[in-house]
Amino acid sequence: MKISLRRFAYLACLGILVVTLISTCNTIGDRSLTRSKQLVENCRFVKHVMGETCIPRHPKRVVILDLDTSANSLALGIKPIASVYLELSNPIPNYLQDKVDGIELVGGHDAPNLEKILHLKPDLILANSYYSKGIYKQLSHIAPTVVLNIPYPPPSWKQQLKELAQILDKEDANKQLMNDYWQRLEKLKQMLGDRRHNLKISVASTSSQYGIWAYGEKHFSGTVLKDLEVQRPRSQSGDLFYVENLSEETISDIDADVLFFLTWDDKDDKKTLEKLKQRPLWQQLNVVQRDRVYFVGHHWHSSDIFAVHAMLDDLFKYLVNSP
Repeated sequence: MKISLRRFAYLACLGILVVTLISTCNTIGDRSLTRSKQLVENCRFVKHVMGETCIPRHPKRVVILDLDTSANSLALGIKPIASVYLELSNPIPNYLQDKVDGIELVGGHDAPNLEKILHLKPDLILANSYYSKGIYKQLSHIAPTVVLNIPYPPPSWKQQLKELAQILDKEDANKQLMNDYWQRLEKLKQMLGDRRHNLKISVASTSSQYGIWAYGEKHFSGTVLKDLEVQRPRSQSGDLFYVENLSEETISDIDADVLFFLTWDDKDDKKTLEKLKQRPLWQQLNVVQRDRVYFVGHHWHSSDIFAVHAMLDDLFKYLVNSP
């Protein structure tokens, strides 16, 4: 009888223990499911070059490892807490100087400081495929990371802005930005009239490292000029991003009615430009002799929407307001 009572007590205790364990597991399971559901509700899945990432619906601490993308993010209404700089003597182009206050710099495009990024505790990292594929895993361990499709040569500035707007869920803001662009462009067309159809515009530059080169129709500046419906020199027409390796002997390839010539802040580049301007073949260009060469800044090289509007400012200034 004692054995039966002991066995009964043992079984009763065992039963109570099992019920308790089941109840506890159910509670933990419910909490886990609730937490998982909250995580999914607070983020959304985004497909990108490196796969698929669940990113915050309303990111507050965004680090962007591409300067043009940072500028576009600002235009779309999301100010990054950190960005990268250009590996130039002037790391932030002049046209962006008044727009990046409060944004911390975390290194150059090709070598961002991962430790500094980790310390900033971002909730979203945006990178580009040209520079950041190799460090995607490290970035993903810091925060959800999206790699934008920006190979070389890169997509058009319109496509880059559109992709970023989709990722940040700012498509309405993108529509407004594009409407503003088309309105300014239409105004410029009206002010130029039909003469723009016969106006040949060239875009070129030189540096101590790369020599002389021109910008083709596929370049960001080329897209704006194509929208304006002006003519381009034959050497800059067609499916071209850059026209590289121009020599002083072939410098006539950049001749046109108007030449926008990009300048750089580096001392050696300035010296290179001054030497070029003294060459007889430069001085023989028709556009030089007619004094229709306009020296412009880094914005003609960039792909963000602020750069595009700075290009339009130059086009109004030199094509409409100049004699």
